[in-house]
Amino acid sequence: MNQLQGLIFDVDGTLANTERDGHRVAFNTAFEEAELDWNWSVELYGELLKVAGGKERVKYFLRQYKPGFVDPQDINQFAAYIHQLKTKYYLELLHNGAITMRRGTIRLIEEARQANIILAIATTTSLPNVIALLEKYLDLDWFEVIAAGDIVAAKKPAPDIYKYVLNKIKILPQNFLVFEDSDNGLIAAKKAGLKTIVTVNNYTKQQDFSQADLVVRDLGEIDQPCQVIQGDFTADYVNISNLKTFFES
Repeated sequence: MNQLQGLIFDVDGTLANTERDGHRVAFNTAFEEAELDWNWSVELYGELLKVAGGKERVKYFLRQYKPGFVDPQDINQFAAYIHQLKTKYYLELLHNGAITMRRGTIRLIEEARQANIILAIATTTSLPNVIALLEKYLDLDWFEVIAAGDIVAAKKPAPDIYKYVLNKIKILPQNFLVFEDSDNGLIAAKKAGLKTIVTVNNYTKQQDFSQADLVVRDLGEIDQPCQVIQGDFTADYVNISNLKTFFES
């Protein structure tokens, strides 16, 4: 009989509100330091989010909007340089409290720990960013595996990062539940055979989540009910007790 044994969380847009007021702002500051007259608007960044990974996003931008700006042989080095600058400014934003956790995430993770449910991270964001977020709001030691950044070659929607986590923890996929916020993340999780709950945000709310087991606006709190967008879910907020029902046959 399948039962809930582990939770795997994406980070950007899922655990925390990182994209619009975190990574985007940090990228723009990095452009200023590099003396580039670029500015990624809220709307443009929404398009760039179709590409998973910060360095990959820079390379996509160069190819689509600045062809010829960088020699193709130097594009990887240039993207890594911009990404390094961006990470510096992102960590400053996080340290200053400009980046916050999404509603219900801290509560749910604390509940999972009390219930002896394994916790893991599977994200395309860089490891330093993940560590800084977890150290600020949670605890690194709570997570059995932190799979981040370039730990696998193929990023979401490829399932590689989820397969990496499964291989490390040695629990059957059918006993895990994943939390994602994007169609790329959902596709990756489903290819790995994982049940998936999607918590949408303004960037992802129009994406196709028809494969998700549940789609909600956020996880909710006791006094702040979650909004169900897709799926059979009648509880006011997402907690460990009602998550176990996803594994009842």
